[in-house]
Amino acid sequence: METRLVFPLVMLLGILLKSNLVLPTPVSESDHSVLEQASVFETGKFHPVTSDVRTPSSCLPPRPLLIVRPEEQGTYPVILFHHGTACWNSWYTDVLKFISSHGYIVVAPQLYRWILPWPSPQDELDRAAKVANWLPSGLRCALPENIEGDLQNLALAGHSRGGYIAFALALGLADAALEVNFSALIGVDPVAGRSKKNQLEPKILHDESCSFNISIPVAIIGTGLGNTSGIPCAPDGVSHTEFFNECRPPCSHFVTTDYGHMDVLDDNIGLDGWVARAACKGCGWGVSRDPMRKTVGGIFVAFLEAFFKGNYKEYNNILQKPNHFAPCNT
Repeated sequence: METRLVFPLVMLLGILLKSNLVLPTPVSESDHSVLEQASVFETGKFHPVTSDVRTPSSCLPPRPLLIVRPEEQGTYPVILFHHGTACWNSWYTDVLKFISSHGYIVVAPQLYRWILPWPSPQDELDRAAKVANWLPSGLRCALPENIEGDLQNLALAGHSRGGYIAFALALGLADAALEVNFSALIGVDPVAGRSKKNQLEPKILHDESCSFNISIPVAIIGTGLGNTSGIPCAPDGVSHTEFFNECRPPCSHFVTTDYGHMDVLDDNIGLDGWVARAACKGCGWGVSRDPMRKTVGGIFVAFLEAFFKGNYKEYNNILQKPNHFAPCNT
């Protein structure tokens, strides 16, 4: 795990931390203090509810939406999450419900259908921008009266090509100007093309350190197996390492070493999901993907708790001792 994260006390001193930490070891059952502190990797206190907004209604969503939000009354930060290549937004239900159980509303648009033809990256990006611009007027209509979305704390996120879409959106590369301000950005094994020479357009990776003109905090979660197999799903040169290299501080980088590009998805995703998963190297038959989903969800929560609410304790703990906290190797 690498980090370009400025901690609260370090901010006062103007010092930037950058660290490489060891692989995790199992937490001892006698280490009660560690177990008590690792709450972001356990299901939260809220009860998540999912709803589909799949056709235009009085709320007029520009794309079909999966919304995951707490059942309990309240005002919650919002995460706009973009699916990966040839994926359905519903395939992420487990990890999105885990995040929502900690007090977040997740809006996951379906930017295109699973079957071909897929839109060009620019068309996909423009669709994502329309969803983002719909949030200020439309989200209120899509939620119960006692649930509010806090768009002052709005995070942008995505997996695989959806991670690329999230970064391209943050870089202002959509044709339409954004009418919302994002406060944080998270990429889950983001991929910007097939190789350095065959990048998605608009091109965002320039092989130049700190080149991204993104001023908000960033967290990147990569996979250790994403660049393996005959046709890697997250090839070297256009994957998480390069995204991290081009980020400006504060930016953190995590790698789930024993998991692959599609291991963040739900277990039960049907035949088309099995086909999509089989195309990528993963953790293998008989190995639970639950630690991967909890690690991704826990990092989401700890990161956003730090930068949205000023609660840096658990995120700092993870950064300093991921071998004690994360459910899977990071």
